[in-house]
Amino acid sequence: MRALLQRVSRAAVSVDGREIAAIDHGLLVLLGVFRDDHERLATRLAERTLAARIFADDAHGYADTTRSRASKPMNRSVLDVGGGVLAVSQFTLAADTGRGNRPSFGDAAPPEVALPLYESYVAGLRTGCEQVETGAFGAEMRVALVNDGPVTVLLEAN
Repeated sequence: MRALLQRVSRAAVSVDGREIAAIDHGLLVLLGVFRDDHERLATRLAERTLAARIFADDAHGYADTTRSRASKPMNRSVLDVGGGVLAVSQFTLAADTGRGNRPSFGDAAPPEVALPLYESYVAGLRTGCEQVETGAFGAEMRVALVNDGPVTVLLEAN
């Protein structure tokens, strides 16, 4: 199971031209579920997502104006900064691009396995975070975001 975390100042998901979920400051999470994943991994990845320290100290008044924002240490989690989380299922994170020009998705969990694990991951997020929004599992979605930093981190459950 992998989560691509993107620190955002805004993110939204639309289906059929209608916005179904949005957050302001926080994390957009693209979640990839693999064939061999299980519920314990989903719970662990949710915990790691909420604990990931990828927000700069200035989110809580970092006062050193002699350093650029990019060089300020990232010591805050999404919980520390009061941010939201928008979680979107993204089976293409399981792409195998080792051969040819067309990715293979044989390692991606089938929908009947991926959906319950995605839901477990979201439930884990909701145990610690007040604002958790979701995309529409299996739907054709449009995801809009303003990446803050930009900061993008690939997180694995291990």
